[in-house]
Amino acid sequence: MNDRFLRACRGEPTDVTPVWFMRQAGRYQPEYRRLRARYRLLELARDPALCAEVTCGAVESLGVDAAILFSDIMVPLEPMGVAFDIREGTGPVVSAPIRRAADVERLRPLEPERHLRFVGEAIHRCRERLAVPLIGFAGGPFTLASYLVEGGPSRDYAATKRWMWTDPEGFQLLLERLSEAVAAFLAYQIREGAAAVQIFDSWVGALAPEDYAERVLPHLRRLVQAVRPLGAPIIYFGVGTATLLPWIRTLGVDVIGLDWRIPLGTARAQLGDQQAVQGNLDPAAVLAPWPVVAAKADAILAANGGRPGHIFNLGHGVLPETDPAILRRLVDWVHARPVGEGGRGAHG
Repeated sequence: MNDRFLRACRGEPTDVTPVWFMRQAGRYQPEYRRLRARYRLLELARDPALCAEVTCGAVESLGVDAAILFSDIMVPLEPMGVAFDIREGTGPVVSAPIRRAADVERLRPLEPERHLRFVGEAIHRCRERLAVPLIGFAGGPFTLASYLVEGGPSRDYAATKRWMWTDPEGFQLLLERLSEAVAAFLAYQIREGAAAVQIFDSWVGALAPEDYAERVLPHLRRLVQAVRPLGAPIIYFGVGTATLLPWIRTLGVDVIGLDWRIPLGTARAQLGDQQAVQGNLDPAAVLAPWPVVAAKADAILAANGGRPGHIFNLGHGVLPETDPAILRRLVDWVHARPVGEGGRGAHG
């Protein structure tokens, strides 16, 4: 088993910098597009054999150091009583948004062992095929709440914030229910064989630091405390979270994911050398000519300065127009650089 990803999660030295990509199984792959021509996204996620094929195929194609289970953060909400659809080009669309405390009461408790057994079966199939660790995941409480309240993706999260400020008790009840569900789902994935888990709190960067600290952080801490005894590394990632890092560092997660809006060296200075980090190449950078891609990757590696506990990744998910060959070349490029070395030229 290639364990350099897990070693980096624990802040241990590695022979080379481990690499994986968020959304490394997705629309940029011809193989995935062929499957999507026959199946909807949720059909793929609910079919253990298809899920394993998508998950493992990406690893074998790219040569990355970790797999992430193919699924969607909305999957555990369906057995909780949330009706939704994932629309191409839009994302999740919730049929009946939740916008008051009475609506929260209709959410049913999540029992992953009973409701999401297809996830466990997919994990088993992946582990039989993979030579790298498998990452399980779930959405962060605020990010899931934003979809439930807004009814779908949002640019300003106005309805979510309005409820958070006008009925704080009702909104806290929603976050509490979601935190309990996320903790149960992550724990289930670990018990079934996930070697690490990632909390995708993608949209939490929409919050001001004081709102994050007061209204979201306590739920995240309880979530992390519930999962930590199982021993698998925990990664926490959000977009636009540079101003939230002083509070995120108090969560006690093993790895903090960084987007491209904060230099890795700046984040390292705030978080300390003992905190493992993940990131943080701009996803659009891999659309540029190869010398640009390589130079940017080298700059990130150089900014890390050879410190252990760095996992190379994009600052968000792979874009659909990405060339798979460039991603594979990027993996090979990072693997070929001695740890701590960058900027030797982009044509090697």
